Amino acid sequence: MTATVHPTYRSMPGPLHAILLAGTVPLFLGALLSDIAYYQTYQIQWSNFASWLIAGGLVFCGLALLFALVNLIRANRKAGRPVMYFLLLLVTWMLGLINAFEHAKDAWAAMPSSLILSVIVTLLACVAACLGLTNLRSGDVE
Repeated sequence: MTATVHPTYRSMPGPLHAILLAGTVPLFLGALLSDIAYYQTYQIQWSNFASWLIAGGLVFCGLALLFALVNLIRANRKAGRPVMYFLLLLVTWMLGLINAFEHAKDAWAAMPSSLILSVIVTLLACVAACLGLTNLRSGDVE
């Protein structure tokens, strides 16, 4: 008896998609570490570093979001994981944008909320990268 597998979603993301997805994690993580350093030292330059790292993370996450949208359109509608992956990236990007707006505040005014947002965005980026870089195939065996 032979088993036929009908893949409904790509097994792995393409190379550019994987680079963009994996690039979001260190950028948002760097922003989190910069926020922690700013919280402990009160040196304004750490907040500036965090702002630039968040901007870079938003660019990478936004481009990975476009790839995820294309993969979502091409995927079978029954598959739940591409939708979850896309929504997770979308939430990560939106909270990252809110975090960027928080970092635009004057110096210490942004601190408690921007640090919390940086933690949440970093965790979401890690989960999205793990989900996106794992095997996303959801094929049926007949």
